[in-house]
Parts: sequence; C-alpha cells; structure tokens
Amino acid sequence: MNKPETEITRSPGGIEVDAKGHSLVPSTGWLPSGLSGKLLLLTILFVMIAEVLIFVPSIANFRLIWLREHIHTAEAVSLVFEDGQSVNLPRNIQDDLLKATQAEAIALRSSGIAKLIASDKMPSEVARHIYLDDDAMTGPFSSIFDAFDTLISGGDRAIRVVAKLKHREGNIEVIMKDGPLKAAMLIYARNVMLLSLAISLITAFMVFFSIRWLLIRPIQKMTQNMMDFSDDPESLERIIIPSSRNDEIGMAENQLAGMQGELQSTLQSQKHLANLGLAVSKINHDLRNILASAQLFSDRLVALPDPTVQRLAPKLIRTIDRAISYTQAVLSYGKAVEAAPERRLILLKRVVDDVSEMLALDRITNVSFINSVPEDLEIDVDGEQLFRVLLNLSRNGLQAMEHDRDDTHISRLTISAERNASTVLICVSDTGPGVPERAKQNLFEAFSGSTRAGGTGLGLAIAAEIIHAHGGEISLSQSGGPGATFEIWLPDQPVELDKVRSLKTAS
Repeated sequence: MNKPETEITRSPGGIEVDAKGHSLVPSTGWLPSGLSGKLLLLTILFVMIAEVLIFVPSIANFRLIWLREHIHTAEAVSLVFEDGQSVNLPRNIQDDLLKATQAEAIALRSSGIAKLIASDKMPSEVARHIYLDDDAMTGPFSSIFDAFDTLISGGDRAIRVVAKLKHREGNIEVIMKDGPLKAAMLIYARNVMLLSLAISLITAFMVFFSIRWLLIRPIQKMTQNMMDFSDDPESLERIIIPSSRNDEIGMAENQLAGMQGELQSTLQSQKHLANLGLAVSKINHDLRNILASAQLFSDRLVALPDPTVQRLAPKLIRTIDRAISYTQAVLSYGKAVEAAPERRLILLKRVVDDVSEMLALDRITNVSFINSVPEDLEIDVDGEQLFRVLLNLSRNGLQAMEHDRDDTHISRLTISAERNASTVLICVSDTGPGVPERAKQNLFEAFSGSTRAGGTGLGLAIAAEIIHAHGGEISLSQSGGPGATFEIWLPDQPVELDKVRSLKTAS
C-alpha cells in the first residue's frame, strides 16, 4: 500500500510546513538554518562593518606615516649641510639617497634659498602638493579623501611633499612618484582586510555560540515543546518543565508551562461540558415525551366539574406547555445560546403574577411576595424569555430566604418596575443574606457564578444572555441595602448597549 502524501501548506511567513505545523525547509549544509544561521551571518556582517569603519581612518594615517618616514630619511642626509654651505654629493650617494627615499629630487629651503641635495633627472610635472605641517591637509577628512585618491588614481603621478626641518630652521622638499605609496597602501589594506576577516570570524563564532547557548537553544526547546504539545495537548507529559534560569527565558518557560496547564484544564472542562451536553440532550428528549403524556392527561382534567380543578387546570396546562417549549428549544438549537427574542407588547404585571404562581408561594409561610409593577406598564419584550429571567432571579432569592427559620427575620421578595422614557427598569429584590463576595466576580458566568453552595450558576447566566439579546443590561445593585437587588434595564426596541448604560447612569 502506498503511503499517503503529507499535506503541505505555507505559513504566514512563506515557510512550507506539514499538517502539524513542522517546518519542511531543508538544511543548508554546514550552515544552520533558521535563527542560528541568520545570527551567524549578521554577526560577521556587523563586525566587518565595524572593521571597515576602523580601516578608513587607519589607511589615511598609514599614508601620512609613510610620507613622514621618507621625509625623515631625507632630512637625516641633509644634516651634512651647514647653513650657507654648498656641497655636491657624489652621484652614487645621490642615487642611494633617492633610492632610499623613493624620490626623484630632494631639496632644502632656508631663508628663501633653495639647495638641491640630490636629483636623478628633471622632475616630472607635479600633480599634487602635500604640506605635512598644514593642519588643513592633514585633518581627518582631508587625509581620508587624499588616501582614497591615491588608491584610486595614483600610480604615475608626481607629488611634492613639503615638511619643516626638525633640527633647524627651514623646510625640506621631496618630489616623488605616488606609485610606491599606492603599492604600500595596497599591501597595508590587504593585511588589514585579512586581519579584519579573521577577527570578524572569530568574534562572530564566539558571539554565535554564546547566543545560541543562552538564547537560541532554549527557544528551539520551547518551540519543539509547543509543537509536541499541539500534537497531544491532553497529555501531562507534553507540558514543558521550566529550567532553573531566572532570566527572561526562564520567565517565558514558566509562563508557557502555566498556559499549557490552563489550556489542559480548559480542554478537560470543555470535554466534560460536551459529555454533559450530550447527556442533557438525551435526558431532554425523553423528558419531552413524558411531558407530552402529562399534557394529554392535563387536557382531560379540564372536563372535570370540580371548581379547584377548573381553577388550577389552565395553569397546569400552561406550565406544561412552557416546559415542552423549553425542551423543544434545547433539541432544536443544540447549542449554548438562546433563541432570538420574539418581541411583543405585553403587560409586565401579568408576567410577574405568573412568576408568583409558578413559585407556589402559598406553601411557603415565612416568605411574602410583593408585585409592585404598575397595572398599565407595557413593555416590548419576548414574554416567555422575560418570564424565565424573572423566574430564575426570584427562585434564587426565594432559595436564599426559605431556609431561614428565625421568626424575627423578615423574608420578602419584591418585583418592581418603572418606565424611564423608552427604557424600563425592573428590580427583583429579596431580604436574604445577599450575594457572597466570592461570587460577585463571575456572577453571570455558567458553572462559576453560583450564589449558593451546590448551585451551577446557570440561572444567572441564562438571565444575562436573554437580557443582552434584548439589547438591555442586568446587574447586581450596589446600593448596599439588605439582601440582594438585581436591576434589569430593557429598551423598547434594540439599541446600543452604551445608550442603555447612559440612561441608567442618568437616572
């Protein structure tokens, strides 16, 4: 059987990677690929640039030193002349002097009188005049310019070099070709280049291996760990083990280990929720069938003449209808979001009355319920979804108070509402112990915002999702009064949330 081909894609950086994100770029021989090779090349380049910056002034300085050495040699011979004395050197001595100084003519100038010391032939036409004691000509920029002029254009040009005598008054002048100077400068440049290259390579490899050991290898280790972790994020063995380093790399390893641990916990929670969702769907399917049977039985109760049955049967049927509707919604959507609200104009007080009947408060003698909603208050909402919100909030308040056996405590549940322009404020208040501080941080998050022991926090999460779908806002009042008060801000039509907040702030 043929082995299936590996799927190859390109990363955002243009590098070929396989299906797991592993790089498919081949190695470039002895030079390591990736950051290591780039680091080595950049280090060599930068050191070479630094050497070039050093070479430029050094070649200019070499030119001046070379010229001064030849001038000093000619000056040493000139010491045999006394002031006002004229001496003719033998031809062989003149030739040796000219050869030693690589000059065509040497002359002294003192008190306006020029004395020719040695001359081979008629000097060529002088192309450049160089004054070694002139600061303008021996300055850094002028020296650099003249040095590169000699390297580029020199060779057969005659130059005149003038310098002051060190041991007496006067100047010494030397006329020479700049070819020997250029040759000496080229040899110096070659030696400097070879030395610079050797220094660059040695420095580059030292920096390269140091940074590779301190930085690149730990990064490669973390990169490989991240790829291994992505292959099997649920395995505890794939979590990176931080080293004992206390620098930035050590901090990155600790952060990576922490994130991998949190990701594993999140994946486990998601897997648990997925299994829980599947179980809920199965239970919900069977529950819907049972409720359908209960609905058939409740329909038969309507035909009984008993007054109590006639009064309670419609409420029982409406309750079962709601339960069937909820189970149908779960099976229809199969996801963790509520259906879009179907808004209609309703009387809020009647919805609150339905909530009171659903709570069966007549069986709880120690809790009183107050419906403070005005009779004529109309609101544009999805009635069934608002009923669920008020029922969840009321049940939470009721559960917080119903277990209080102290007769001196007042247990009261109140639902009130008022209109503010196009927004309605609904308050659900109780006189219970209030919301614990630990629950306030994640109050409207499922499985983490429960206000009582053993709770799941789903009721508040569902309420927040429904209110936000209506374009409103729900929050825990910070008034500091007894018990807990939840405030619901609902606009008549969907508006931006910041407008609702501005109305809330203004009120």
